[in-house]
Parts: sequence; C-alpha cells; structure tokens
Amino acid sequence: MSLDLTNKRVLVVGLGRSGVASALFLKSRGAHVTVSDAKSQDQLREEIPALLDQGIVVETGGHGDRTFQNQELIVVSPGVPVDSQPLEQARPLGAPVIGEIELASEFLTGPIVAITGSNGKTTTTTLVGEILAKGGLKTLVGGNIGKPAISLVDEATPETAIVLEVSSFQLETTRSFHPRVAVVLNITPDHLDRHRTFANYVDAKARVFENQTADDFAVLNSDDPTCVELASRTRAQVFWFSRKREVEQGSFVRDGNIHFRRETSDVVIMPVSEIPLKGGHNLENVLSSACAGVLMRCEPERIRDAVREFKAVEHRLEYVATIAGVEYYNDSKATNVDATIKALESFPANVHLILGGKDKGSDYITLNDLLRQRVKCVYTIGAAAEKIESQIRGQVRVVSSGTIESAIKRASAAAQPGDIVLLAPACASFDQFQNYEHRGRIFKELVLALQRSSRTPSTLSS
Repeated sequence: MSLDLTNKRVLVVGLGRSGVASALFLKSRGAHVTVSDAKSQDQLREEIPALLDQGIVVETGGHGDRTFQNQELIVVSPGVPVDSQPLEQARPLGAPVIGEIELASEFLTGPIVAITGSNGKTTTTTLVGEILAKGGLKTLVGGNIGKPAISLVDEATPETAIVLEVSSFQLETTRSFHPRVAVVLNITPDHLDRHRTFANYVDAKARVFENQTADDFAVLNSDDPTCVELASRTRAQVFWFSRKREVEQGSFVRDGNIHFRRETSDVVIMPVSEIPLKGGHNLENVLSSACAGVLMRCEPERIRDAVREFKAVEHRLEYVATIAGVEYYNDSKATNVDATIKALESFPANVHLILGGKDKGSDYITLNDLLRQRVKCVYTIGAAAEKIESQIRGQVRVVSSGTIESAIKRASAAAQPGDIVLLAPACASFDQFQNYEHRGRIFKELVLALQRSSRTPSTLSS
C-alpha cells in the first residue's frame, strides 16, 4: 500500500539529484515539504528555482535546529551521513528517517532487481535493464544510476520490472525495500571514511536482503569470500555466479561458454568470446546479469542478444581516443582501489596511470604488485596525492601532477606508441570535481582536444 503523504510535514535533507526529485515528488503527493542543505544558496542556484516554484520551503547554508522539529517524516539524501548531528538530534522526536530508495519502494509495485557491490554496479545495472527489455519486459532503470528511483514511480505499473543500482549509502536508510532479485557483485573495502569499519560497510550492503523471502532470489559472487559469507544472511533462494569454477546453482563458464544451471537443468547462454566488454571483471558482470535475466524469465537467446549488442557504459573503462599510437581510457568510476586493480588487470603492460582525488580511507599498498608488473609511470593528482605517493614509493616511477590536465600533459609526453594512458583514480572526485562523471568528462574533453589539435601535449597548460 502506498504511503499517504497528504498534508504530512516532510523534511528533505540534502539537495542532490535524489533530494530534489524526492522533494518534488512529495509535494506532488500533497505533502508540506521543506528542504535543507548545508551548501550555500549560490551553490544551489540551479536547484532552488524549481523547488520554490512548487511552494517548497528551502533552507540553505546549514541545518537549523527548529527545521527538524514538528516533522512527520524525514527523507535523507545518500550524501548525508545517517549519524550526522542534525539527524541524531531529530530521531528522538519520533519522525521516521528514510532515504529516497525507501520512499520510492513504498510506491513501486512491480518486481525490483536491486544491484549492489563495491564495483561493477552501473555496468551490471545497465546490462540487466537491457536484458529484461530484450526479453520482452517493460523495464525502467534508475537508482544510483541516471534517474533517482522516486522519478520512476509515475512511469511504472505493477507489471514494470524496476532495475535499481543501490549503494551502501542508500541501503543504510531502507526499512521495507524488497527486491525480487538482489545481486551482490563483490564487496571490498570502500567508503571507510563514511562507514568507519569494513564490518559496518558489509552490514550496509547486506540490508539489500533484509525483506526478501523464500520466494525471492539472491545472486552472489562465489569467487568473493565476503559474498560467500553473506549467503547465510538471506532467506531468499541463493544463486551463484563464478568465472573460476562451476557452481551448483547459477551461472559459470565451461569450455568457453557461459552456462546457467538450476536443479537438473544446464543451459548454454552464450560464448564468452562474444562479450564485447574488456576485462575479467566485465565477465563477472555478464555472468551476474545473465543469472538475473534467467531468474526474471528471460530466454537465453534474448540474453545473448542483449550482451552482444551492449556498449561500455560511460566512465567505466571507456575507450576515448588513440593519439600517436597511444590509447586513452577513461575509468573515472574507479573510485576505490579494487576498481583500479580491475582496470589494471585489463591491460598486460605499458600503462601510464592517473591516480588520486579525495581519499576514502583506502590502502594503496595493495596496488603495488600490479604497479610493478604493468605500469610505466603513475601521475598523482588531488588531495590524496601525498598519501598515495608515500604508499607506492619505490614500486614505480611517480610524477606529482596536481591536476588532471597536468597529468594528461605529462603522460602524453612520456608515452610511446603501444602504451596506454589510463584514468583509474582509486579515489572519490569531490576534491576537484562535482562527481566522478564530471571528472570523466573533463578527462575526455582534454584528450579529445589533444587529438584535435595535432600539436604536442605541451600546448596544454599545466
């Protein structure tokens, strides 16, 4: 049953993409809406007019104590820590504190496929959406990718399959969120600046199973030890995916083909050689997507068609250009160390790697083996540069570059034909950019400008 919002006093905390969408949705359902953000009015100048036009009260530049009083519901954006002081003070007042994903789940009546994990979420979410659409299902895709989940409500029907990328930040504030299929791709240390411990991070991810029943499905990576441990924390039917071994139930590789096994049935989905995406991690993404597709009753032929036609998602190991025999790749979505490892594993050698940004409590020492084996030079940028340099010192040549523009200039000057220039920063982007998309777009713009100019890289300012 949908939540009745008529005349309810609702506070939305945080005016990111999902916060704005939540505020407008709540107003459209008859709520009295206030929004509050710590950013200044000038920083939010693009978001504010649409809110004011709908009669929404807007508070900027901080959260007033009285703002949180007399509210009947508080909707918190993913970027706002759930243990922030204003929210801690508000909880004893009795208003439920939920996130935008939880709010949306109150109104989405069709089957939900929720995809989470430390890496690969966006590629897998996009691919699952295309598989389900190719399989004949009316499908909507959103969440932590593209449209906020709340923006899908008005388009959805009870027959619509909803494919959602969900982050640990979003899962922290769920209560009744109930996926028909919950996919956990992998779990490696990430966002420890927010969650503080790896155990807390795992607990947040595990909330994706919280409301599943024996009629639902959990899809887990049997090659990931933490995912294996999670199998005991769900009541759903567990299906596995693996690129290293055959599994009793789920998807795996045998003799160069992707198989799906369920009870006594073993079906060939497609040859591995037909996957258009680069890297072993993308084989895992395809295996998990195929598994979800079968569980949502898509025919193997339709799954194969969707995978064969799939194009790499922007900012995920995205080929940008070849200049003077040097290939440039944008993996701005590599916002943690494990994602950077996966990116490096996609190239055998001769990589010029751009690392850095806002540190998330990461251990960059784990990169050292691959740096020695495959990287010619590391170009550090952003606030984390000093920490990164201290942890990889002596393993590979390091050039402190400061900005992404300087890093591209220096890498393109040093690279030889056959080399790779790779942006895979292992860090968040918020020290110098709005988000990882912004960082990736700037990287691509600079590379394409370099390609167009046909001049030496020294024409770029450092």
